[in-house]
Amino acid sequence: MTITLDAIAYKTAKRGIMKPAFCANVTLERGVENDVFGRPSKRQVTVMSKQQWLMACQQINTNLDWLTRRANLLISGYEFSATDLGKIIEIGSELQLQITGETDPCNKMELAHPGLEQALMPDWRGGVTCRVIRTGLIQLDDSVKID
Repeated sequence: MTITLDAIAYKTAKRGIMKPAFCANVTLERGVENDVFGRPSKRQVTVMSKQQWLMACQQINTNLDWLTRRANLLISGYEFSATDLGKIIEIGSELQLQITGETDPCNKMELAHPGLEQALMPDWRGGVTCRVIRTGLIQLDDSVKID
């Protein structure tokens, strides 16, 4: 199955609104360009699976925009799990991210929609946290490899 980059987003302020982008420069120093949390850390960039997001929405019988999750990148064609820890996500021809952990759902998800925090708990549905290994410019529909 082909894995692709479906969406890119960032926030310029803590608790700020998520701003979608068609492309972004992702760097070792800043993560996703302009993102307030992009500094070097184990949570530099967050990535979420479209399939897992849809599962969570289906569980609570609603259709929420993926931006509700507050992740930086949305990919389709892959589902994250605990076996992905340490793997490299390659997006486009340059960008490399290393998976450092699970993005734990927080009470912001509950405030966004009742039941959402719980729906994101199983099977890494909330997505993964990553650190930037190699800088790159990414754009929508870029191919994604995970290994």
